[in-house]
Amino acid sequence: MPHRAINLHLVSDSTGETLNSIARATLARFEDHHVIHHRWSLVRSRLQLDRVLEGVQHEPGPVLFTLVDRSLRHALEEVCERLGVPCLSVLDQTMDLLQSQIGAQAKEKRAAQHVMDADYFRRIDAMHYVLAHDDGQGTAGIAEADVCLVGVSRSSKTPTCFYLANRGIKAANVPIVPGAPLPREIENPPCPVVGLTIEAPALIEIRRHRLRLIGADGVRQSTTDYIDPESVKAEILAARRLCTARGWPVIDVTRRSIEETAATVLQLMDAWHARRGQTAPQPAAAVPAAGGGA
Repeated sequence: MPHRAINLHLVSDSTGETLNSIARATLARFEDHHVIHHRWSLVRSRLQLDRVLEGVQHEPGPVLFTLVDRSLRHALEEVCERLGVPCLSVLDQTMDLLQSQIGAQAKEKRAAQHVMDADYFRRIDAMHYVLAHDDGQGTAGIAEADVCLVGVSRSSKTPTCFYLANRGIKAANVPIVPGAPLPREIENPPCPVVGLTIEAPALIEIRRHRLRLIGADGVRQSTTDYIDPESVKAEILAARRLCTARGWPVIDVTRRSIEETAATVLQLMDAWHARRGQTAPQPAAAVPAAGGGA
């Protein structure tokens, strides 16, 4: 039987990223669900909260919130109780556990994770680095990289590098091009090198889509080596053999999300540094690329 639609209100005194992430992670486990999201961010005054309460009353549904101000929390919980609407502070249990273990009370500080601290500027620096070293650009700068991703064209190197930059990791992107030598800076790399590979049918489809986007009307898509099945298979095989010969680990991204690929890259970075008795760069907390926070 069809599932009924529900309203879900996400109320935050910050950007709403935390709530959006929690909602996405939990709702992904419900098939065929229909949830109408109502996002209320930067709720920091009673006037702003009153608008939220009007919305909840007009379209009742469960409320998830991250509010630091006790008076706003109390008002929200009071109205939800009167309306018979479930209301949950998503961070309370985690905060209680940590306070009991740390032995100190958490400060009542909204948007604490969004301050312009060292992590913030490290992410900005990493983003500038990725922009300057994408797709084989600025190979001399590989000496400053935290990790180098190699692979054939359209194997998710660029989006993975940008995701890593969002964690404060400087990731260089070096394409493996048939018949073209790798830059000499990668012969004796000062950082981990990780290969990305992908199954031929998936790569061909991605490349076909790429050609359509750039309006490659003059390219004979059935014969060009860029999407020719045999040529693509040979290109992927040659890239894998190159990585194996250099001792570079390879990640198959065919059925992985960018987040999963990046998480594996971070694990491989840790292992590379551990073998050398070094401390790997510690990634900053993830900041979702879209959506609104705590």
